[in-house]
Amino acid sequence: MTQAPTREDKFSFGLWTVGWQANDMFGSASRPPLDAVEAVHRLSELGAWGITFHDDDLIPFGSADDERERRLKRFRAALAETGMVVPTVTTNLFSHPIFKDGGLTSNDRAVRRFALRKVMRNMELAAELGASTYVLWGGREGAETDAAKDIKAAMDRYREGIDFLAQYVLDQGLGLRLALEPKPNEPRGDILLPTVGHALAFISTLQNHEIVGVNPEVGHEQMAGLNVVHGFGQALWQGKLFHVDLNGQRGPRFDQDLVFGHGDVLSSFFLVDLLEHGGYDGPRHFDYKPLRTENMDGVWESAAANMRSYLIFAERSRAFRADPEVQEALAAALVPELAVPTLNEGETAADLLADRSAFEDFDPDKAAERGYGFVRLAQLALDHLTGAR
Repeated sequence: MTQAPTREDKFSFGLWTVGWQANDMFGSASRPPLDAVEAVHRLSELGAWGITFHDDDLIPFGSADDERERRLKRFRAALAETGMVVPTVTTNLFSHPIFKDGGLTSNDRAVRRFALRKVMRNMELAAELGASTYVLWGGREGAETDAAKDIKAAMDRYREGIDFLAQYVLDQGLGLRLALEPKPNEPRGDILLPTVGHALAFISTLQNHEIVGVNPEVGHEQMAGLNVVHGFGQALWQGKLFHVDLNGQRGPRFDQDLVFGHGDVLSSFFLVDLLEHGGYDGPRHFDYKPLRTENMDGVWESAAANMRSYLIFAERSRAFRADPEVQEALAAALVPELAVPTLNEGETAADLLADRSAFEDFDPDKAAERGYGFVRLAQLALDHLTGAR
């Protein structure tokens, strides 16, 4: 029987997830507003470890200072009462009409300056609340027509903005790492830094690239038609997987934000296997939206479902790895051999050229006859996932 979630699982939720009122382009809200304090308490009762938020989720845009402090005081008290933590924070640079052409890459210089100040203020709050990672999703950084945006200039401004914010973190001793969140489209027709690969390439150009990584999201990578496990895996390989957003998605369509595991089930299984056994030690963060059909009871059922799905996948992953037949199939498929360097230690080009077994005496036709048994491995994984083994 799958265990109940505990704080050690490091499950976290965005306030915008359980707090989504289910309004969309075709209909108004179907649920009432959710008080942030109630969200903290209810998620804590379900076994969650952390809660995250955009600045505007917690403090409505344009709030006076006294209202801001009143809301923060209540929120801090709820954290203290429950023991919940704030592992990450982010800034909303997409909802207000001022950001209709972006924040850090808006054609309007004044908007870009306002966006920087908005992020800086919220970074200071994030540090006060003990967050270690600051997520930056550029949902409006893009365009609908190629006539509207000088992409070279936009990338210059994007780099200028991230460089400035990273330096501010260092100068103020805020102790934050920055995590860029890629997405190919929606709400813009096309968004800058659309995939993990784009974001990693961009990060390599930054002045303080060592404190900037990525926050990939399951649905966002699948919207681009990409392999989620490969994207997360490359970020982890490069030491840049600072945070993750887990949800469900069914292929390259609009951003569905389904409960984790309620989309591509096998991909979710292998993603959990990667996170649990690949060296990732950050939050297991759920960025989903409770279905519009649900009332508030359904909201909390959906939050619990995310954590249960993850724990089921983790349990099945452990069983898969411990199965002697799986271990034998992995060996037969030469999966462990991929970890062996292609060249011997200290081997030179001259050494390789002198090794006749590598080329002159190598029989490619004979080698091509072997099968790798990948189908067997995939079926063993499915068997474990579905409980058939």
